[in-house]
Amino acid sequence: MNKPCVFFGELLLRLGAPGHGLLTQSPRLDVHYGGAEANVATGLAHLGHSCRMASFVPANALGRSAKATLRGRGVDCSAVVERPGRMGLYFLETGAGPRASAIIYDRERSAFAMAGPADIDWPKLLDGARLLHLSGITCALGAESSAMALEGARVARSLGVTVSFDVNYRASLWERWGGDSATIIGTMMDASDVLFANHVDFSLVSGQKFNPNDDPDDRAAAMAFERWPNLKLIASTIRNIASAEHHRLAGQVYARDAAHRTDALELTGIVDRIGAGDAFATGVLHGFLKQNSLKVMAETGIALAALKHTLPGDASLFSQADIDAFVAGTRDVRR
Repeated sequence: MNKPCVFFGELLLRLGAPGHGLLTQSPRLDVHYGGAEANVATGLAHLGHSCRMASFVPANALGRSAKATLRGRGVDCSAVVERPGRMGLYFLETGAGPRASAIIYDRERSAFAMAGPADIDWPKLLDGARLLHLSGITCALGAESSAMALEGARVARSLGVTVSFDVNYRASLWERWGGDSATIIGTMMDASDVLFANHVDFSLVSGQKFNPNDDPDDRAAAMAFERWPNLKLIASTIRNIASAEHHRLAGQVYARDAAHRTDALELTGIVDRIGAGDAFATGVLHGFLKQNSLKVMAETGIALAALKHTLPGDASLFSQADIDAFVAGTRDVRR
């Protein structure tokens, strides 16, 4: 595990209404730091992997606090650069019962969004790396951010570094600048070894429709492996929502010649679902990096995703011992 995994994306400040209230109801907001790629870096660092974050933050107290938070979670932040701009924000209202959670982004002209391809030396950053993890959220921020992610994937492939890409489609971010999401995401898929995507994402890119009554994720994975020859692994969650605090969640991992789907878990009393997809990706990548079976990858991913629903904040902070206890069915106090 000594070769570093590299993560590139924006670090965000999350401001949440306390409890299940609305943003307009409280004079104070709860603060957490996160970001899709940083969440996976944090999760893998807690599982013993060497993780290096690359990003741009403002040269002020907020940027320094974001770096300090990641460092405190075991992530190398030597490639997180301070530069002009502001901190990217998002505001969260946590849903309850029939009311869904809601997110408002405030990321215009952030230090990250104002950076461009000339601001990052990919060959230097990826020298000796084991894996590069990227997400579609970076691509959705604008043309410059898309160019940085695409160049990172290209350089990683040329150096033999495994490329992991989570589509993380965010319609509101793509629509803000009119980005060609289908083309850009398709190019990222073509450069990827490990892909986090489901049939909805593949429909977006390919224009192909998958019958919801005919196991659409199986059909979509078969299409994707045929269309993108670099792909080694495709993974996703299956979520059914009864209410804000009651979900059913399963996970699936596909290789070219095999697949594994977990049983669905009943998740009740949900504390915070934000970052659960990143926790799932953490578990799958942990198993992939340890060369575990598809079954272990899927079961580890769904265990971390389930555990993340119990934890405030964006990132998984769980160890292998926590995963083992969950899989073993331990629910009593561990002393």
